[in-house]
Amino acid sequence: MTRTPLRPLARILKAREKGENPDAIEAENRRKRHEEMADKQRQRAEGRLLVLGLAFFLAFGAIGMRMGTLASSVPEEPRASAVGNPIIGQRSDIVDRNGRILATNLATHSLYAHPQDMINPVHAATELVKIFPELDADELLTDFTGSRKFLWIRRQISPEQMQAVHDIGSPGLLFGPREMRLYPNGPIAAHILGGASYGREGVASAEVIGVAGVERQFDAYLRDPANEGAPLELSIDLTVQAAAEQVLAGGMTIMNAKGATSILMDAHTGEIISMVSLPDFDPNNRPRVLLEGDQSDSPLFNRAVQGVYELGSTFKIFAVAQAMELGLINPNTMIDTQGPLTWGRFRIRDFHDYGPELSATDVIVESSNIGTARIAMQIGAERQRDFLGALGFFQPTPVEMIEAPTGKPLLPPNWSEISAMTISYGHGLSASPLHLAAAYATIANGGTQVTPTLLRTPNPAPGPRVMSEAVARRSVQMLRQVVSRGTASFGDVQGYLVGGKTGTADKPRENGGGYYDDKVIATFASVFPANDPEYVLIVTLDEPEIHTLGEDRRTAGWTAVPVAAEMIRRVAPLLGLRPQMDSAQSVGVTLTSN
Repeated sequence: MTRTPLRPLARILKAREKGENPDAIEAENRRKRHEEMADKQRQRAEGRLLVLGLAFFLAFGAIGMRMGTLASSVPEEPRASAVGNPIIGQRSDIVDRNGRILATNLATHSLYAHPQDMINPVHAATELVKIFPELDADELLTDFTGSRKFLWIRRQISPEQMQAVHDIGSPGLLFGPREMRLYPNGPIAAHILGGASYGREGVASAEVIGVAGVERQFDAYLRDPANEGAPLELSIDLTVQAAAEQVLAGGMTIMNAKGATSILMDAHTGEIISMVSLPDFDPNNRPRVLLEGDQSDSPLFNRAVQGVYELGSTFKIFAVAQAMELGLINPNTMIDTQGPLTWGRFRIRDFHDYGPELSATDVIVESSNIGTARIAMQIGAERQRDFLGALGFFQPTPVEMIEAPTGKPLLPPNWSEISAMTISYGHGLSASPLHLAAAYATIANGGTQVTPTLLRTPNPAPGPRVMSEAVARRSVQMLRQVVSRGTASFGDVQGYLVGGKTGTADKPRENGGGYYDDKVIATFASVFPANDPEYVLIVTLDEPEIHTLGEDRRTAGWTAVPVAAEMIRRVAPLLGLRPQMDSAQSVGVTLTSN
């Protein structure tokens, strides 16, 4: 900027020549300079005011827009923030094969206290005990009047209880949001689902974790936000499961059994359609684990998976099937059944005297221990061990349950010839009913191994072949004859061809000192329909006994078989199986003239 001098020399000289005062020139130039400076300062101030006004305008505009957004949004409670990983409360549903809810979530509240905020602790403690009778008034009062600053009262409460606590009117009683696990069907499928509880807890949320069953097995999946709430789809059918539980509970009562279990499995896919263990429990109110005594007495004990039993004569079909696979016998081969069969100090006897010999088919139909043991002698211990291993009897079942690894079969320490003979008719090797179901499914589906699963599996990969289709078909025909004319005659169901094998095994004493004389494990392993098997059903009763025809009866033919027959009668229509007539019966229509 060019600065004008206050006393320019040229004007000063001219002013002196004319006799004018030079100071007037300086005064005029100073006035003009001050006016220019004032104009610049005024322009600068006006610019600043304009910028400040624009800033205020934008600020008030932003505040107005935010207020409008809040006014038009849905109100919600503020969420407390915490340092560290957030607690994930959401848990996916569990559904059956048809999408029906087995386990879901319910929004509820927890109740906690800030004793320092209470006005009348005595009144609060007294009223809380009226709402929650399990609480102790003296303990509550001690906590409310002590040094504690925070106290959990109930992890979850109902809406009615929440309103009742509200009515107490104490500012020290507070509520926190909660999500609880709900099982709307009560005890149905309790052992499969297992149950859930709370893990990490905060005032504003709590972590729901699985404690048993598929809830524990798939805990990571059910809690994973990446699944976006997709449900876990199980293979069981809720309707079939409910019917099976009802029938088995009735049969357990009628047969005076200590416990019972049943498994219904798709013979081709290994999908478990229903699995029942009794006594059971309600996962909404899961009981405590037994700290002493026999765990099998607890309702939490899953007999289908964790129960390891000698399954008796249900094993006989494996020996006959393997012998046919090896070409040692055929269904009509005559087997020596002259008894007793002596091996060292051991003697093997039959329940009845069946004469000097029976066909291989009749060994199964009549359930001859001697005949089966002689077939096992032809097979040999090593080949028998390999065959049973291929059927899955050496390892715990791979079913998707946290309890599955505990159901490991009990094998003989030395698989000798006498071991092979006794194992052939179900003594000396203990396995779970689920092991037996998978092995019978191998026979029923034409000879390929199946893997038991609780997940919906529409297109499973075929397992390795254990026996030929011809041998599997002949084995099923033998099982059919056990029902039509053998030890399982009570298992015949009109309209549905049932094949199966009974098994009655003496129950071992708890201290390992031999077997009980009056306690048995009764099992019926069945397949249906026998002309084209689709399903396998296992029914096992623990210590059954029924008084009929003037005497006490414990064998499977009198106890487990009638229960299984009633179960098939109930569930077969639910599975979509149409009734049909046995091909052995002559059925037809005769045209007559008037």
